[in-house]
Amino acid sequence: MFQKETLKGKKILVTGGGSGLGLAMADRFAELGADVAICGRTESKLQAAVERLRSHGTRVEYFVCDVRDYDAVGRMFADIEDRMGRLNGLVNNAAGNFLSPSEDLSPNAFRAVIDIVLMGTFNCTQHFARRLIAEKSPGSILNIVTTYVHTGSAFVMPSAAAKAGVYAMTMSLAYEWAEYGIRVNAIAPGPFPTKGAWSRLMPDEKFEQFYLQRHPLHRYGEKSELANLAAFIMSDMAPYLTGECITIDGAERLQGGQFNFITQMMPRDKLKAIFRAMKEKARKGQ
Repeated sequence: MFQKETLKGKKILVTGGGSGLGLAMADRFAELGADVAICGRTESKLQAAVERLRSHGTRVEYFVCDVRDYDAVGRMFADIEDRMGRLNGLVNNAAGNFLSPSEDLSPNAFRAVIDIVLMGTFNCTQHFARRLIAEKSPGSILNIVTTYVHTGSAFVMPSAAAKAGVYAMTMSLAYEWAEYGIRVNAIAPGPFPTKGAWSRLMPDEKFEQFYLQRHPLHRYGEKSELANLAAFIMSDMAPYLTGECITIDGAERLQGGQFNFITQMMPRDKLKAIFRAMKEKARKGQ
């Protein structure tokens, strides 16, 4: 489907591009000829990612940035333009998530996810689009949301609320910015396990086995499957595609919220104990 230079001439920033799905997308973009910028908060992770991405022979740079900080994001976009020239693609992938009973959430815990997912997406999107609009240049924005923007889901309410906001942002801006030649789309992935993120969302192997048994395809998604979809959306093969949210989940969403199955596993008090243990493990960085 893709030719080697499908994305030649594209300059794409992937937020949260140092690992997981962000890195998989950045890798595919570079493989198809795009110049790629990645950003995140951990420099060592970004450095390792850049070494991998540069093997494709395109321009790759990393930028340490906290997408929650509006002014820092503005400085990052200025730095990217100084080092790489004007971007014409943005993938808002940076995210945060964890399992918790909603009644136990603190305001800070709720805000932590909202700030990364919703505000981070706004910060990057506005800085990116302002430059394109001022220069009368077209571009493409891709937001990574989740299947439960449509269904809701137990135990990940902050993420559901934040991602639903990003979904609404996607639809709103696709119409508003169409006259500027800026396409705005979203991908709603189902289960794509990644190191770190997935460990905070799947308590143990027993839960994982139960999850796969009830999945219509009885498997997880491959990162390459999502990366290929992202590459198509960001390419010149999709100039009429805007204001769309494409689900890629093996029909899992048709069963209801992604983490609703957890309520079937054991009594709520035992689940809370497991969630507390997971939170403590994450706090210690294990």
